[in-house]
Amino acid sequence: MIKAIVTDIEGTITRISFVKDILFPYAAKHLEEFVRANQQRDDVKTQIDAVRNELNNPQASLDDVIAALLGWIEADKKVTPLKQLQGFIWQAGYEHGDFTGHIYPDAYAFLNEQNSQNIDLYVYSSGSVKAQHLLFTHSDYGDIRHLFKGYFDTQIGAKQEPSSYQAIAAQLPYDAQHILFLSDVVAELDAAKAADMQTLQLWRDNQAQSDMHPAIESFEQFKALSL
Repeated sequence: MIKAIVTDIEGTITRISFVKDILFPYAAKHLEEFVRANQQRDDVKTQIDAVRNELNNPQASLDDVIAALLGWIEADKKVTPLKQLQGFIWQAGYEHGDFTGHIYPDAYAFLNEQNSQNIDLYVYSSGSVKAQHLLFTHSDYGDIRHLFKGYFDTQIGAKQEPSSYQAIAAQLPYDAQHILFLSDVVAELDAAKAADMQTLQLWRDNQAQSDMHPAIESFEQFKALSL
């Protein structure tokens, strides 16, 4: 029996193109200006130092830090300080009404239905918890943060490592076999399954599929599954 659901965001409950075509370009456009203007802000300074740590160069100049961040955006690297800084930049975009957080209509209906059935909902995304809160606060359906019990990002571990899912399960009041993980990425599903979670792939954008995991193209198909 499923008692809790942990869901990915990008490609699962929101379209991949929202992140790649809206959020990433917005962050790339504003990153240098933001970092230079806010480099003395404590939370920003912490992330700048984290970038230097990633570069194994504690004396890296601000120019080097900015160049690394822009390179990671271009390469779509899942680096924690980049995700944290992107969250700060996206906050301004959401608050200024430059965009709203896309949620698939079938995903919104699914999340509400599971919540009404007292299934605990959690989020695990490579985007920072701050970025997750921003998306759900300013979603197409308004503020939907009340649907979720908790949020996880790469600070708990990489999404393709079983230990990350074990760490998440340890923080939930359920055994791993009663937790369902949703994602569009097979490697993430493999890691969750290795941690004894149940898995379900959302196959929305011709992602690779695996016979090791059940898959649906829309949450409207969820009821037909015997999980």
